[in-house]
Amino acid sequence: MAITRPAPTGADSHEPVRGAPEQVADAQEPAAGAPTSEAPPAAQPQHQPQSRSSLILILLLLVLVLMQDPIRGALSAPVMQSWMTVFVAVLVQALPFLVLGVLLSAAIAVFVPPTFFARALPSRPALAVPVAGMAGAVLPGCECASVPVAGALVRRGVTPAAAIAFLLSAPAINPIVLTATAVAFPRNPEMVLARFVGSLLVACSMGWLWQRLGRTDWLRMPHRSHYEGQSKGAAFWGSVRHDVMHAGGFLVVGAMAAATLKAVAPASWLRTAADNPVVAVLALSLLAVLLSICSEADAFVAASLTQFSLTAKLAFLIVGPMIDLKLFAMQAGTFGRGFALRFGPATFAVAIVGAVLTGAVLL
Repeated sequence: MAITRPAPTGADSHEPVRGAPEQVADAQEPAAGAPTSEAPPAAQPQHQPQSRSSLILILLLLVLVLMQDPIRGALSAPVMQSWMTVFVAVLVQALPFLVLGVLLSAAIAVFVPPTFFARALPSRPALAVPVAGMAGAVLPGCECASVPVAGALVRRGVTPAAAIAFLLSAPAINPIVLTATAVAFPRNPEMVLARFVGSLLVACSMGWLWQRLGRTDWLRMPHRSHYEGQSKGAAFWGSVRHDVMHAGGFLVVGAMAAATLKAVAPASWLRTAADNPVVAVLALSLLAVLLSICSEADAFVAASLTQFSLTAKLAFLIVGPMIDLKLFAMQAGTFGRGFALRFGPATFAVAIVGAVLTGAVLL
């Protein structure tokens, strides 16, 4: 008996089915953008980095427990005892000044409008440079805060020469730094005056040098601060957190370097460098650039380098707040790489000359 297939119903019931097999297969696939019944791919576990960090911490604690006897023996060695003594002493003495300086610096950067400086400075650049330099004596702040403040001054129309003078003087001659210097050098009070005079001299000299030789195309106009647009409280605590972590880390590195230099470096090397006045000044100037210590804490590191002369220590205190590794990076990011490549070496040379001249007169 013949089997008949029922005819399809609908508008196309009399049309034969045409098309290649692949066309039929394409017709069976869902259209682009149409919902599919396939399950989404399984999400990756989010706790994998946390699990890895926990595993590393557990392994580290296990290693410390298993090697506690060798570690205890190493720490009891005379060299390590001397290292720990210098390291802890530098941290304990410097940390209160660092925290106070960070708090005051954040308050000035957030609550004092940059237009205040523009109104307070004279219109003539030659007079605005020393006034801006002296403004650093009454506005506490570390070098981490002086760069964005100087950038805000330039962005609001202050002459770059005056902004440069403030940039260099504020971290070096403010009350917190000078008080820390007096505490670090109780037997040499002349160091406070020498640091003030030498730093102000270098800051004004660099401002006048820029006014005479600087070119506009070397200076890139700084961008807005990432704290602008936030509430005052959020900007203040954000600045405090950033500066404490940033400056605190460099303080720890500086304390470790000072302790290592004190405990490990051969005494003959230090005596050789300290006995030659030129080598001593250059060595501590380079050390200030490499260590990149916050200006509120650098006096305690300098005071721990007892082999060197006061003039060499003064060079350390004048060079460090004006040009170091972190300042070079911040200046390049704020004012442009072309500015930093010219400004950094010039500041280093002028700071050394200013420290030597000031030390020869006051020390």
